[in-house]
Parts: sequence; structure tokens; C-alpha cells
Amino acid sequence: MTVDPEHGGRWTSLHAAGREWLWHHQDQTRFSVRPGDSFVDAGGLEECVPTVRGRPDHGAAWSRPWDGGYVNCGDFQLWRAISAGSVAYRLEAEPGYRFIWAAHALLDVSEDAVLEAPAGTETRIDGGAVEKWPTPLAALGPDDGTAVGAILVDCPTVTVSDGERLTFTLEAPGQPVSTALWRNLCGWPEVNPYRSIGVEPMLGRVFDLADAGPGDAAVVPPGGVCEWRLRVSAA
Repeated sequence: MTVDPEHGGRWTSLHAAGREWLWHHQDQTRFSVRPGDSFVDAGGLEECVPTVRGRPDHGAAWSRPWDGGYVNCGDFQLWRAISAGSVAYRLEAEPGYRFIWAAHALLDVSEDAVLEAPAGTETRIDGGAVEKWPTPLAALGPDDGTAVGAILVDCPTVTVSDGERLTFTLEAPGQPVSTALWRNLCGWPEVNPYRSIGVEPMLGRVFDLADAGPGDAAVVPPGGVCEWRLRVSAA
């Protein structure tokens, strides 16, 4: 894993099993963003916190320079320690602070790629439908002009199978753990659409913190510290 602390702590490379897994999108405006700006999609993996959708757009961390593995976002501070195949996180905020976090990973995968998750997992699809996994969204291509978001609820482990296999496992005792899917098969944006496949381990059960009902967001415990770990492996 390699990261760019100066520009939001974005992961710029995830190389495993003999290949690069992260997709990139060239947009020079990314290098001049400031807190409060609309999201600039550069690909890679973004640390989205305290929300994904809503305000601030894709969270508050991506638009700020990091000091190594640390970023101060005002209401909260986030630390990140990367080791081989594992990332440990620590968020400090007032007890009771609610947030969504997602490792917003945009992957460079082929039209044959498939997302594997436990059968029967509750899947909340944009537009309000709730289905059981697997659904047709499991196939990550070919491009068909659609763009759909979904959340696999209470799903801590998923695997992307594309010849090689990439597995994400999220560990966060006492917090809601899910996986978000952004399946954009050249359906977004309206002007000059492109393909981008997001597989996003997350704390929470919704994209937008403003939509979070009871149990749908992570909550900082009485000690003021929330910790979690993301494990990444490939074969």
C-alpha cells in the first residue's frame, strides 16, 4: 500500500497477487481542493468520514493534508497505522459522536469480476429496495450505462474475484460493520460518464449520516476513542 498524505491521505496503490488493484481518474483540480469543496474523484482509496454522501461531500478527511497517519477534522481526529496487509484506525471525538466511515476503494477490475459475500446478506439498494445477496449486482461488468449504490448490511468480509482474489475484512467490536458497493458501469456522471467500481468496507449501514437511524452509524464510546482494523489480502 502507498498513500498520499498531502492530498487527503488517499491510497494511491494497492499491489498484491502480482497486480495493481486500484483504479485512478486523472483530475488536476484534486490537487487544489480545500475543506468544504465538492468531491473530486481521483480514484484510489479515499478515507470517507464522518459520512460518504451528504455534507461534507465524501467526508471531511479527503480534502485535508494529513500529517503522516494523522488528520484533524475539527469535530474529530483520525489516526491510521498501515502495516503489511492491515490498517489500524483510531478516531477521537466527544463520547456519543456518530459517524460513518468507509474505505472508499475504487478497483481496476475486468468485466468478468464478481463480488462474493455471504448468501442471504441483507442488501439495501439505492431507491429503497432491500434484497438478499447474491443479487445481479454481484457481477461487476460489462458496462451497461447504469450506476447503482448498495450496502451489504452487517457484512464484515467480502471478496472480489477477478482471476486473482482480493479480500477485505473489517473488525470493529461493538460497531455496525457493513460493505458498500458503488457499481458504476459508465452510468455516471451524466456528462462524460466513466466506469468505476467501488467496494467499500464501512462502519455504518447507510451512505449518508443524515439518513442514519438507530444502529445505522458508528458511535464513539464513553472513553472518547473508537478503534477498528481493516485487513486486506489477495491470492
